[in-house]
Parts: sequence; structure tokens; C-alpha cells
Amino acid sequence: MKLTKEEKSWILYDVANSAFILIITATLPIYFRSLAESSGVSPNVVTAWWGSATSIALFLLALASPFLGAIADYKGYKKKLFFGFLMLGILSSFLFVIVDQWQAFLFLYIVARIGYSATNVFYDGMLVDVTTNERMDHVSSMGYALGYVGSTIPFVIGLVLIFFNEAIGISVGLATQLSFIITIIWWFLLSIPLLKNVKQTYYLEHQPQIVKTSFKRVIQTFKDIKKTPKLKYFMLAYFFYIDGVYTIISMATSFGGEVGIDDTAMLLALLLTQFVAFPFAIWASKLAKKFGSLTIIKVCIIIYGFVAVFGFFLAHEWQFWMLAIIIGMAQGGVQSLSRSYFGQMVPKEKANEYFGFFDIFGKFADFMGPMLITFSSLVFGQSKYGILFLVILFVIGYSFLNKIEPDTI
Repeated sequence: MKLTKEEKSWILYDVANSAFILIITATLPIYFRSLAESSGVSPNVVTAWWGSATSIALFLLALASPFLGAIADYKGYKKKLFFGFLMLGILSSFLFVIVDQWQAFLFLYIVARIGYSATNVFYDGMLVDVTTNERMDHVSSMGYALGYVGSTIPFVIGLVLIFFNEAIGISVGLATQLSFIITIIWWFLLSIPLLKNVKQTYYLEHQPQIVKTSFKRVIQTFKDIKKTPKLKYFMLAYFFYIDGVYTIISMATSFGGEVGIDDTAMLLALLLTQFVAFPFAIWASKLAKKFGSLTIIKVCIIIYGFVAVFGFFLAHEWQFWMLAIIIGMAQGGVQSLSRSYFGQMVPKEKANEYFGFFDIFGKFADFMGPMLITFSSLVFGQSKYGILFLVILFVIGYSFLNKIEPDTI
């Protein structure tokens, strides 16, 4: 299936921002742990702080997402808002590279995470602008697939700097900082094609008092979602199952470090996850055509439920490697098909507003999961009970999906 210029430019941003999320889930928690523990912070408290920072960033954005999405639906606003938050994420990322206090680092991480996550609200809403319903599963899956493998390029360059720092003549800390800078530059440069080639095809005409009108639209859209069973049940399901998915992604290296997995092994295992996810994301879109998107999403949820149970017993390095492979098999499918399935259901001219609600469910979920890990770390002294609790979230999500009629958009 040949891709158009607009589709390629949209997909390329997935390659751009996936590099940033890769360092957030892999290198950044390890770097923060080193920074905080050198100041006397205990390992379980480090995990708690990291989970709290992630939760704060996502909670703040979750509150604003539907409102930002509603404004972005007006003609000419989508790319302006996208560019504004892109710059917020990139500039704050450059700043956290140069600070040496863990508190300042954590604050700037929160700001950068808000900028990164906000761009995804507008980016996901652009899916309806660049392709058709019939091609949406394929385009969305290609975005995730190429994002997984493409994001490894700056990541591997960074690992080379870190592992061979002595041969290059720099410290490990400086090598890590340089790896962050390379990723940030990659994120910006690969965003340019989207800014240049993607146009807002579906939009609402300008109205007086856009802010006030957008607020009223958000309330009405929420009511419309409640009245539409398919949308309502899917978003409730998404809230629970994506919570488990995002928590496993964002807390993997922090949890691995807590149970004593070697830093190098964790980074290489997560790199393997990216390569495994690449073919499986594409394969998921092909399976969706044959069996339906909902069926494939359910299969991915079952796999993640197994991951959460297995993660509770995680104690050895080989187990972490095994989980990395299994997660790679399910990660691309559950994320890409969830995005495209939702995109096919919503009114195109209000796509950003609806994706704002889609994002709020995802972000509130991603807020809840890390907080469960934080609670487990502080109360029980270890986070594995929080990992086990994720099984309940996958079960609830699966049960809501069962309320949706078989795939007909």
C-alpha cells in the first residue's frame, strides 16, 4: 500500500517523538536514579519520586486535553498549538540536560513531559487529515512500527557514547547528557516534514469567543460520548487497559533497577523490545483486516495481563529479557489499533476534540498506574505488588471491550 506525502510526513513524526519517549522509559530513569541516589535518596524513594513526577505531568495535561483539542479543531489552530507545545517540550528538555540537582531535573522533566504529551493530542487528531478510514489502521500501525525501529538510531548512538566513554575521553555523565541532546535534535528535525506538509483538512470555522465556545463544546461532546454506547464502552475500556500498558512502559527500568537488574542489561533489553515491536505492529494491522481490530486489541490485553503476573515474580536478568520480547509482541498492536479504531469512530471535523477526550482517558490512566507503583514502593518497600495490581486493570478493560458489538464502524 503506497503512502502519500502527507501520510509519510505524519508517520515521520512518530519516528521523531518515539526517540524521546524511548529515553524517557530507558535512559532517563537510570540517570535520575544515579543523580538522586548520589544525594542520599534511597532506591524505593527514587522510584516513588519518578512515578510521582510522571503522574503530575500527565494529570495536568489530562485536565487540559479536551479543551486544547476543542480549540485545535478551529481552522488554523491545530498546527499552531502543535508547534507551541513542541517548542515547550524541546526547550525544557535541553534545560534538564544541564542541571545537576535532582529536584530541578525532576521539575524540568515534568514540563518536558507536558510538552511532549500535548503534541500527541494534536498529532493523533491529524490522522484524520492525512488518510481515509480504510487506510487508517495501516497508517497508524506504520507510524508506531517505524517509530519503534527509527527511535533506536539516536538511542544506539547514545549507548555507544555511554559504553565507550573512556575511549572517547569523556565521563559517563557527559556521555549521557550528549545522548539526550542528540535525541532532542532528532525530535525537532524529524518534526519539520509534518509542519511543512500536513494540512488541517477537517476543521470548524472561526466563531466569536473561541475559548468560551470551546468550553461549551467540550461539555456537549462529553454528553454525546455518554449517549453513544460504542464510544463510551471503548473509552472506558481504553482507560483501564492502557493504564497497564503505559505503566509497564514508563516504569520498566525503574522497577528493574529496584530489583537489581543490571543497567546495561535493561537498556539492551528495551532496545530489543523496539525491534520486536516493529514487525508485530505491522502484522497487527494485517490481522485486524482479517479478524477485526477489537479482536486483536483483546489478544494484546491478554498478553499484557500475563506480563503483569510474570513481572510480580521478576528476580533474574533472563526474565527481564523474556518480558522485553513479549511486550514487544503486543505493544505496537494495542497502541496503533486503539488509535486508528477510535479515529474511525469520531466526527472528522471534531477529531482533535474527541482525541482530547481519548488523551484524557489515556493520561488519567497513566497517572493512576505510576501512583499505584509509588504507593506500593512506599507502603510495602517494593513496587512488585503494584505491578500485580495491573492485572485487575487489564481484566476490567477487557470486560468493557466485550460490551462492544463486533467490528463495524
